[in-house]
Amino acid sequence: MSDKGKIYLIPTVLAPDTQAEVLPQYTIHKLADITHFFVENVRTARRFISSLKLGVDISQLTFYLIDKHTATDEIKKNTQVLLQGKDVGIISEAGCPGIADPGAKVVSFGHQLGVDVVPLVGPSSIFLALMASGMNGQSFAFKGYLPIAKDQRSKAIKQLEKASASQQQTQIFMETPFRNNQLMKDLVQHCRKNTLLCVAANITAPEAFIATKTIGQWKGSLPDLHKQPTIFVLHSY
Repeated sequence: MSDKGKIYLIPTVLAPDTQAEVLPQYTIHKLADITHFFVENVRTARRFISSLKLGVDISQLTFYLIDKHTATDEIKKNTQVLLQGKDVGIISEAGCPGIADPGAKVVSFGHQLGVDVVPLVGPSSIFLALMASGMNGQSFAFKGYLPIAKDQRSKAIKQLEKASASQQQTQIFMETPFRNNQLMKDLVQHCRKNTLLCVAANITAPEAFIATKTIGQWKGSLPDLHKQPTIFVLHSY
């Protein structure tokens, strides 16, 4: 497969100016060898690459947008660059591409083309939150975003709690940052008081907040999570 390019899954930072703390040198320097990127946000990706100070001319790089609106045919067409021997990098908006991220579509086409897929080391908010929660790391499920509608959300929360208790499985989920406080209120309202909830906000940042308490304990002191990237981890018994 030497005549084909490779796909490199490139993690990016979760918090600003933390490159040195969370990214290995190999991951950082590998970007200097790549000229074609599939990215969730072009502006964010350009800023990220520039922050690494690799001496790369950003204007000479090619960026293909890959988000939930990108047509499948467009992704398929753009991955053909791999057959020209060009390596490509996938950069998520934050954290690891391919995990709760549209970059997985590029990887899927890469496998169909028979190219090597190389995941690089870097931070994942989902796994860092699980690690820090103190909950079951042998059996867990990431549920993504919960429904926005009140009745659907309350039903989803109760289903998560029931699944956790019956399967002894940790449940991991998230919310758009400006809706975090409402989700926190809904969790406190609809979960049993002895259910454990870990709130992991601004992971890897100097102002990171990570705490695991029972719902009963959270009721007396809800944190302010407005516009703070947060992962929620739940376990019920």
